Amino acid sequence: MTEGVPTRRLGRTDLAVSVLGFGAAPLGGVYRALSDAEADATVAAAYDAGLRYFDVAPFYGLGLAEHRLGHALRERRGDCVVSTKVGRLLRPVRGRAPESMYVDPLPFEVVYDYSYDGVMRSIEDSQQRTGLVDFDILFIHDVNRRWHGDAVDRRFDEVMADGYRALDELRRNGHVKAIGVGVNDNEILVRFAEAGRFDCFMLAGRYTLLDQSPLDQLFPLCEREGISIVSAAPFNSGILATGARPGAKFFYADAPPAILERTRQIEDVCERHGVPLAAAALQFALGHPVVASVAAGFSSPAEVETNVAMMRFHIPPAFWEELKAQGLVRKESPTANTA
Repeated sequence: MTEGVPTRRLGRTDLAVSVLGFGAAPLGGVYRALSDAEADATVAAAYDAGLRYFDVAPFYGLGLAEHRLGHALRERRGDCVVSTKVGRLLRPVRGRAPESMYVDPLPFEVVYDYSYDGVMRSIEDSQQRTGLVDFDILFIHDVNRRWHGDAVDRRFDEVMADGYRALDELRRNGHVKAIGVGVNDNEILVRFAEAGRFDCFMLAGRYTLLDQSPLDQLFPLCEREGISIVSAAPFNSGILATGARPGAKFFYADAPPAILERTRQIEDVCERHGVPLAAAALQFALGHPVVASVAAGFSSPAEVETNVAMMRFHIPPAFWEELKAQGLVRKESPTANTA
């Protein structure tokens, strides 16, 4: 256990990840520019607070987040678990990078490549951007309908026929300790679990106070197969941190009326029990035994301090019982205080 932040074992591996993980997407400038100094200070604050799991991807800021996380972790790497992702190669572009949610990203564009050679090249590129010799976990990134549309089946076949072989080889040779898939789609993870031998999945925004759909098929399958879940985006892109205020974000867009209303109802229960909404959002997923870590995004030392406090906040069992009684979360959702 790291000081102040418990750890959990990842699948059947020997890795232990802090139950609160550091999602590095904001280091790439999600919705607002971030300076190098702010990025360094944020990672340092997370490490000093006891976080020992850090996740990044080439896509975040088109390489910028990897540069910044690597720089900040270089002297702290020894006792940290670090993951990055494969599937997107970055190619230089003239002028500004394509429009995205990243503000002032590096001048690159994405080329999808889930082949054996593409995976190996992606890892080498990530090593150079981060300045880190190795990674503990590699995730296949974003093989889902949101990014690939009707081509998602072709992408799935490509990675399982070729890219998966590269990851499995790296694991067998001891170059990485765990391999997985990172998406926001339950169905595709079920397909991956049935098609290969994975240690962990990163599931973004699909096991939260507003969505418990993985309970139907994915989580029971993961329990049987010994696959751990890293539950990312616990605030569903913002609304479960900010509350149901105007402009609140849900999956990177303005929250629809039904989500705003459901969030208001959850906030009412929070108020009755004296529980901050953010504390409930961060701790909810950890009630399920298949979840090893909740990975939240951080863009300032203040956010680190707040979220660590929210993770430690004592939530009475009666709070969870009322959410279930009102049908605001599913009754079969396991819940437990994690403070």
